[in-house]
Amino acid sequence: MGREGDEVFFGVLGPVTAEGPGGPIALKGPRHRAVLARLIVARRHVVPVARLVADLWPDDPPPAGAVGAVQTFVGALRRALEPDRPPRTPARLLVTDGPGYALRAAPDGVDAWHFETAVGEAATLAPERALRRLDEALGMWRGPAYADFAREEWVRGERARLAELRLQSVERRAEAQLATGRAAEAVPDLDAHLTDHPWREDAWRLLALALYRTGRQADALAVLRRARSTLVEQLGLDPGPGLRRLEADVLAQDPAIDARVPERASELWTRAAAAYDRTVAAGARARLETTVGLLRDLAVTGGGGLAAAREQRMAAIRAAEEFGDAELTGRVIGAYDVPAIWTRSDDPELARQIVAATERTLAALPPGEGYEAVRCRLLATVAVETRGSHSARGPQAAARAETIARRLDDPALLAFALNGTFMQSFTRAGLAPRRAEVGSELVELGARHGLVTYEVLGHLIRLQALAALGDFRAADAHAQAADRLGALHERPLVGVFTEWYGALRLSASGDLAGARAAYETAATDLPSAGMPGLTSGLLPLALLSLHFTDGPAVPPPEAVDPRADWGPYRSWITPLTALSTGDEAGALQALHALPDPPHDLLYEACCCLETTAALHLTDHPTLLRARTRLLPASTELAGAGSGLLTLGPVAGYLEAIEGVLGG
Repeated sequence: MGREGDEVFFGVLGPVTAEGPGGPIALKGPRHRAVLARLIVARRHVVPVARLVADLWPDDPPPAGAVGAVQTFVGALRRALEPDRPPRTPARLLVTDGPGYALRAAPDGVDAWHFETAVGEAATLAPERALRRLDEALGMWRGPAYADFAREEWVRGERARLAELRLQSVERRAEAQLATGRAAEAVPDLDAHLTDHPWREDAWRLLALALYRTGRQADALAVLRRARSTLVEQLGLDPGPGLRRLEADVLAQDPAIDARVPERASELWTRAAAAYDRTVAAGARARLETTVGLLRDLAVTGGGGLAAAREQRMAAIRAAEEFGDAELTGRVIGAYDVPAIWTRSDDPELARQIVAATERTLAALPPGEGYEAVRCRLLATVAVETRGSHSARGPQAAARAETIARRLDDPALLAFALNGTFMQSFTRAGLAPRRAEVGSELVELGARHGLVTYEVLGHLIRLQALAALGDFRAADAHAQAADRLGALHERPLVGVFTEWYGALRLSASGDLAGARAAYETAATDLPSAGMPGLTSGLLPLALLSLHFTDGPAVPPPEAVDPRADWGPYRSWITPLTALSTGDEAGALQALHALPDPPHDLLYEACCCLETTAALHLTDHPTLLRARTRLLPASTELAGAGSGLLTLGPVAGYLEAIEGVLGG
């Protein structure tokens, strides 16, 4: 499994291994590997040196130099795991903490942790997707967990737990195979599974059911009788109610257990696509509009689907323009009404091209009421695609689109227009109450007219706005509603936002350690989310926000490390980086070079970062400007309108500004 940057990936589902960007890492002797394995078992928690000594020398009194030996092992591991770390700088991976050591591996930096995450996610997925996730999870195993330490007492409980989870995963995979009509494929795997684990009643049940569904009734009955014999002879137990009931159902040929899948969706899709390909001419306009509909549906699947839809979108627009029909082009552009929640574009150059094509189409569209619906969709597209900019065109387009949609009384059109209204509601601070209203209307529209993606969008907008206003109890309800709809309608990107919201909740409640861990866990899903506009710089910014719980204090140097990937937020970090090293001249120069904060979900957060630097430099002109910007949001939590992070109450920054300006 590949890792980005300088991350180290640890393997314990088999012999203990470590792999860095350059390949496998040599871990020296068995005691070095034992120290590493013992720290992995602790799952990022501190293991006292005394505990390590007791675990490494369990049978005899430890030698006189045991503590020194452990320190030597740790030093050697640090050199192996972080070979490029400068001398006398603190370790970032294997750290000293209080009375012992902790391994601060990434949340997905250990194959066992990654396995557990995958298994947990599979439990929430539809059978077809669950099967793929379980295949991936089980493929991580290279042998028994912690294979080189099978006799050690300190790992026994963890080995047993992982082994049981693996057995359950094999059986859940068989269930997914049965649910998707792959009963024949499940039989050999279950047979092998039971050879090694004959006491697993659920596996016997699944094997018998798989045989029955492949037309092998006699074999199914033979398996059930073999299960009875095995359980009685080896454990002295009669079969449980599940096995007894299945045996009766097989004998009665009960239709309830013959739940075969009549035709897989993939087969139906293949046949329908082939028929469409034969029937609709390659250059037909209908084919182009159908293609855009597919791209729209692909985008809401998240991850690779969203990225693929983005790649093809401009090609579809260019193809439409070749017909020279403004109405057709308008329909093609407006058909991509994928709800947008994040206010930074994932591809700014693509957004610019789309806006240019949309403006050309608007100019060429004939006047008249017959084209108003197309015109509305084009204007809403301009509003969505110019999000985060300082241009006046976006707010104007959003207002016009909403006016047309309300006049036409078209719910789907209004939902799309309101998405544009939301995207343009960041022109200044303090607009959370307005966004809360937009979210409420979208929830109502979506629920009443079956517009699921916009109902989800409404809940997420409400979550953000209520978080900004500090009403976390109400925001929690919208997070739960969004998660419920996302799971029901297969909208995986919903979980990205609600997981980050969970980390924000911990931060706002004062649980900074829990928030840090939650942010690091949530960040593991970002690379596959297909939203670089969200991903870039977000984790470092979120971790930095944890240093602002007590107000606008200059954070420590490690929190504003210039080597971190700050993405679009780097300009607002640079003054703080200089201040943290005592370079006030450099900080002042960087402060004066700051651009206006983008009109997006983190507008107030950027203003507060700028304010923090200005306070410590006593820069009156910057503080005057910051006070004007922040005053409308005086009752809000800075940055919490993102639903992802917060730098604390805006009121605290305004109070600090007054303290300096009034002095």
